[in-house]
Amino acid sequence: MPSTPDSSSEARAAGRILLVTVGSTDFDPLVRAADEAAPRIDLPMEIQIGIGRYEPKNARWFRMAPSLEPYYARAEVVVSHGGAGTILEVLRRGIRLVAADNPDRPDQHQKDMIGHMASLGRLVWCGDLSRLPEAIEEARALCPEPLVTAPPLIHLVVREFLGAIENGGDPRAVARAWRGRRVEKP
Repeated sequence: MPSTPDSSSEARAAGRILLVTVGSTDFDPLVRAADEAAPRIDLPMEIQIGIGRYEPKNARWFRMAPSLEPYYARAEVVVSHGGAGTILEVLRRGIRLVAADNPDRPDQHQKDMIGHMASLGRLVWCGDLSRLPEAIEEARALCPEPLVTAPPLIHLVVREFLGAIENGGDPRAVARAWRGRRVEKP
């Protein structure tokens, strides 16, 4: 039976949950592996299944939500597909993360993103879903700091570039000035 954030009495009593999310598509192997692991995990589990076919039997689940923020606010650990948006959302909140690449995605870009973040110690990469419970326990031992990214600069480059053109300056000089420029982390 699908659940909503307000209907999970176990989660409210315990306060924290393990959230599994597959984004707006499907990733039935991850949903099934999480559902099978649910009885062995000592956190209430809620699974966002997207458009997948498999409906969990051992955990609360829902298909989509207007926002995952209410779930993130209660999550001790998030298990996610390898979508960049979800990974960055979770890491910016400083939540422990297990990420699994979905082999059905066309270009395997999820492996690149997950591999890079795993090499930085930002998440646990679960490349074998039969080992999901171990990956969750490994993630629970992490003490993640919220990911801080540099603010975007492209609007400053464009403004300076257009200003050079408008004022008779040299836009190539602007391009040279910005090339390779890095910004200190805030």
